[in-house]
Amino acid sequence: MSILVLGINHRSGPLSLLERVSIGDDEDLAKAVDTLVKRDSVREAVVVSTCNRTEAYVVTERFHGAYADIRDFFCDRASVLPDDLHDHLYSHHDDDAVRHLFQVSAGLDSVVVGESEILGQIRHAWEVAQSQGGTRTTLNLLFRHAVEVGKRARTDTAIGRGTASLSHAAVELAAERLGDLSGRRVAVVGAGAMGAGIAVSLRAAGVGDVTVVNRTPARGHALAQRINGVAFGFDRLAETIGAADVVLSSTGSDAHVITPEIVGATGRADRPVLIVDIAVPRDVAPEVAGLAGVTVLDLDDLTRWADRGRQQRLSEVAAVDAIIVEEVERFGVAATALQAAPLVAALRARVEELRVGELDRHSTRLDQLDDAGRELVDQISRAVVAKLLHEPSVRLRSQAGTPQGERNAAAVADLFDLG
Repeated sequence: MSILVLGINHRSGPLSLLERVSIGDDEDLAKAVDTLVKRDSVREAVVVSTCNRTEAYVVTERFHGAYADIRDFFCDRASVLPDDLHDHLYSHHDDDAVRHLFQVSAGLDSVVVGESEILGQIRHAWEVAQSQGGTRTTLNLLFRHAVEVGKRARTDTAIGRGTASLSHAAVELAAERLGDLSGRRVAVVGAGAMGAGIAVSLRAAGVGDVTVVNRTPARGHALAQRINGVAFGFDRLAETIGAADVVLSSTGSDAHVITPEIVGATGRADRPVLIVDIAVPRDVAPEVAGLAGVTVLDLDDLTRWADRGRQQRLSEVAAVDAIIVEEVERFGVAATALQAAPLVAALRARVEELRVGELDRHSTRLDQLDDAGRELVDQISRAVVAKLLHEPSVRLRSQAGTPQGERNAAAVADLFDLG
């Protein structure tokens, strides 16, 4: 079995391609997992889709077949030919795939190095895959370990200090572009996880006039209450943009939310407005940037801004890398031990079968005993079996993956007819 990851991220492909392969909601994410595990070459699958990346992690016995299956999945989603996608895809397998996921969970692969939102996104992607039956022993172990690595990186190092989320970075980018956000009227479009992060960051920055616009009014009101703001539905989007100095948008919509028609209906009379769009796919139609008085910044602008501040965290990257090296090795030991688990289970089942068979063969004589006597015989036989199998079980697990372990495993399988 091999672990394979294939993906497109903010470094390997343009934002226009990231938009086309992104997966916006849990229903689509579940369908993506289901699509992959139905392929002949894929045994397990988890799909991670964020603003920065869309990646598929699979377990396979046929590397090339699985690679083609995942590539075709991306091609179908983006409606492009394999040759058009090839230069933007990256792939890793086995230890390199494990290392890559640990780097992602630690925030080393994010636009904002050390950002904290990715850890929850990885956990959520794993949960969705589990709900679809997409994960078994290997990916459950891998993603459980990845979550632990992400937590350890942020606990044992300073990688997450300062601007540690994309939503926080969006607020800081807006503040830098305008010089200051104090006294500004700010609109937050979208009340999902990213929108909530933006709103909380605005509150922490001392912005008092915040309006939340969300497709579901109840969710918007719940967020607005947290920050002492107000909330409207999308029916008042144009009105809200018209009154705002800054608009920060991050919805999960597949279509443009802020269009030239909506901005044109605001009655702004060319009064300047800054729109920061960190959604993937983008919330703001490209034509909006051409309107008078409107400045639009998107994820590409945020990436360039974050690159300038990357040096502040580079001193922590080496410490996180050291953790990842250690954790990749620890995962390898745990994964190797799992390889021995079926053999150990089969050995114990075989010996238990023999024990029960012997008790059944002597059942007539055992019937002469009272209940306490029969229970004592059963307990003694179980204890003898457990003690006899303890050392072989420990050795099979500890030596799994080594030449000695392979010889021992073959010998046990032959001696007990476990083939």
